[in-house]
Amino acid sequence: MNFINTLAVITGGASGLGRAVAERVIAAGGKAAILDLQEAAGQAAAQETGASFLKCDVTIEAQVIAAIDAARQALGGINLMVNCAGIAGSGKLLGKDGPMSGDFFEKVVRVNLIGTFLCDKTAAAIMQANIPNDDGERGVIIHTASVAAFEGQIGQVAYSATKAGIAGMTLPIARELARFGIRCVAIAPGIFMTPMLAGLPQDVQDSLGKQVPFPARLGRPTEFAQMVQSIVEIPTLNGETIRLDGAIRMAPR
Repeated sequence: MNFINTLAVITGGASGLGRAVAERVIAAGGKAAILDLQEAAGQAAAQETGASFLKCDVTIEAQVIAAIDAARQALGGINLMVNCAGIAGSGKLLGKDGPMSGDFFEKVVRVNLIGTFLCDKTAAAIMQANIPNDDGERGVIIHTASVAAFEGQIGQVAYSATKAGIAGMTLPIARELARFGIRCVAIAPGIFMTPMLAGLPQDVQDSLGKQVPFPARLGRPTEFAQMVQSIVEIPTLNGETIRLDGAIRMAPR
């Protein structure tokens, strides 16, 4: 699929990885709609990037359907869905204050995993009606997994479960949507410079970066966006979870 023809919906696009994707899409000549719960940040990101902004809680199905349909109208269609919305959900199974609550675990699952599913199926329902290109392709769905899907650390029981779920549903979705010419690929980032990490002291950021074999630094959101573009442009990338991690393998803690 030609990246300059991209009509992208990006969840979690108000900052970090999602915003970098919106910036790259628009810089290439495409159009982007940002879906985010952070209204002020989302409006600012839209104004600064040229994207559209729609407030949306990805855990609420009715909001997802309405927001993605509004994005379709604003963009004139949808052929790329990039799921970046998520929460860290740090917490131990048996913490200092006792066992993790079921409500906490469920919240992380609803945002990270169910939110991705709701956006996937809503976007796919729109993409299936697209006019196919010469390869028969109608659209691309991209998931944001994590290296925590494979090497979850202590305190990541909820987060790792959701990211493993996102990686796990990538292949079945790709297989099912192949008949429509819709691909599905997941990216599993390592340690990236996100707003959460940007708030840490510089020495802590440097320490985290040194854990990465090469390049020994935090990943850049622009590199994530570059991977999104590569996925869009390479038709045989399908049903795969791609690690974007500088060869890091996470320790237990």
